[in-house]
Amino acid sequence: MHDSRDRELGMHREITRRDFINGVAATAGALMMPEQLFAAKDSKRSATYYPPALTGMRGSHPGSFETAHSLRDGTFWESAGKPEDTGESYDLIVVGGGISGLSAAHFYRQATANKARILILDNHDDFGGHAKRNEFQINSAFRLGYGGTFSIESPAPYSAVAKGLIEELGIDVPSYSKYYQKDVYPSFGLRPKIFFDKETFGADKLVTNFSPRNGGESEDSSPESPKLLKQFLSDAPIAEQAKRDLQSLYSDPKDYYPGLTSEEKKAKLARISYAKYLTDVAGVHADIVKLFQALPHGLFGVGIDAVAAQDAWGLGLPGFAGMKLDSKPGKGMNRDAIPNDEAEKYFFHFPDGNASIARMLVRKLIPEAIPGSTSSDVVLAKANYSKLDDASSPVRIRLNSTAVRVKHVGDASSATEVEVTYVRGGKAHTVHAKNAVLACWHVVIPYICDELPEKQKEALASAQKVPLLYTNVLLRNWTSFQKVGANSVYAPGMYHTGVNLDLPVSMGGYECARKPEEPIVAHMMKAACHPGLPARQQHVFGRMELYTTTFETMERNIREQLARTLGPGGFDPGRDIAGITVNRWPHGYAYEYNSLFDTFWLEGGETPCEVARRTHGRIAIANADAGAYAYTDEAINQAYRAVSELTKS
Repeated sequence: MHDSRDRELGMHREITRRDFINGVAATAGALMMPEQLFAAKDSKRSATYYPPALTGMRGSHPGSFETAHSLRDGTFWESAGKPEDTGESYDLIVVGGGISGLSAAHFYRQATANKARILILDNHDDFGGHAKRNEFQINSAFRLGYGGTFSIESPAPYSAVAKGLIEELGIDVPSYSKYYQKDVYPSFGLRPKIFFDKETFGADKLVTNFSPRNGGESEDSSPESPKLLKQFLSDAPIAEQAKRDLQSLYSDPKDYYPGLTSEEKKAKLARISYAKYLTDVAGVHADIVKLFQALPHGLFGVGIDAVAAQDAWGLGLPGFAGMKLDSKPGKGMNRDAIPNDEAEKYFFHFPDGNASIARMLVRKLIPEAIPGSTSSDVVLAKANYSKLDDASSPVRIRLNSTAVRVKHVGDASSATEVEVTYVRGGKAHTVHAKNAVLACWHVVIPYICDELPEKQKEALASAQKVPLLYTNVLLRNWTSFQKVGANSVYAPGMYHTGVNLDLPVSMGGYECARKPEEPIVAHMMKAACHPGLPARQQHVFGRMELYTTTFETMERNIREQLARTLGPGGFDPGRDIAGITVNRWPHGYAYEYNSLFDTFWLEGGETPCEVARRTHGRIAIANADAGAYAYTDEAINQAYRAVSELTKS
């Protein structure tokens, strides 16, 4: 039975999903693992090395994390052998080649009149960190997808530093409307939908979404209206009582905390989850909780069981219209939930997401690696990876290189240099520099920098990152989406809780799909959360889930979900799917503080990220974790702060 269903789903079909099957190379052009490809001293020979075109399991791909896990488990040094000294010496070593690490290198070069020699180490086979680029080719059509960071956006206005870097790179954010083809999907009658699955709601059914909320993953949203709500209540396979309760939340607002001031009400809302607020305070049917459960996944990586009611109010979810709350943010409110008009307008999405920002930073640091000169031509520019680690360049990026030890040579208070040990191609090497910026994930730092104070290590370890899957599926066409009238689907009970047709952006010669008969990338998002547990524990269990789930299982879930959702539109997963790239991020979003679980955030006081990011001698710390804020602008801000602290004397 299982084999029969797999054939129906097309699991046997040859598509561009298995360049790496669980990380094992299968195509003629990729017969070696990335670290083997770059093990040769002369990387110029690796002309076929081009990670953006790889499909299958990407993100934290096999080969990128095993050394770090061995270090974590205390087994690494048992067999590591004596590290080989490369003899290299730099002004700065940056651990982490994401946007924060690349920005740190850029700011350091500026602070030293572009004279500094810099080495950037990254454990992945590509630069950019979470800002990952996925490329697809089908016949004559070239398609891009974002494998991580989606866009230039933030719930709060960009700082002068972050905005200054964006402008320095040549990105004109207000010009976004020139590139965004906003009428493509509406012209075919497509709009957001909700998919109800039979396991959760008793029936498989696709209905109109009366109030699209995409958690920052798409601009495609439209306000709820009485007409849409009426249609939804007529079609949705939820209990009749749930329909009456949902209608009441919108049309019969109540004050559930009469007699309390606005501030007192917010204090109560900050201490109760939105799920509990709906059931225990508003008294709604459980089907409404099931319906809303996954709405915050795109923002926080958890459901409404682990999001405070105060944050739900700030996000505009129903149930608060009669509460007479003033507009001022309450204590412990998440920054994502605080509306800001200026921030709402500052939005720009490249076809590959913020991978274009990473590529422009690399172009600044190593001009020979990325051809071109504008924010538009970077979209189609093909990176020359053989130029990243060139001995003649003042800035070098060394991929497939996992840092395992960072220490001062001598006492931190008087040392004049830092020694960094990294593993590449299975061998340990040491390199020296005057300074180091650790722009890697904070949970890794206590394992690689043992000399840090214990209190700082504890603070670093508390940054439990949010586990996510960002899946890109290349479709031969999107006629099935047209037939069911959907361009995005919220699926609260499915493996991926969000499915979106690619945001239609054309720039720099790159053309988005404009007709249903053309190939397109569908983006699917999963937050690996475990409802009922505190947020940090959900992230721990979710991380284990992503590391232990095979690519085959993920592929089967992808095909099954699309078949069930789009089947009424004639979708055949065996015929219509041309490629699959799963960007696995067990360490995804930076953890943002939550009033339900982080008392310091609610009551005030020093936050763990403030302790975690303290500069120690010649070692500074960056990354969005350093601000507990999962946005590109914070990665840039923290890079600037880290470099400023190293160069202030």
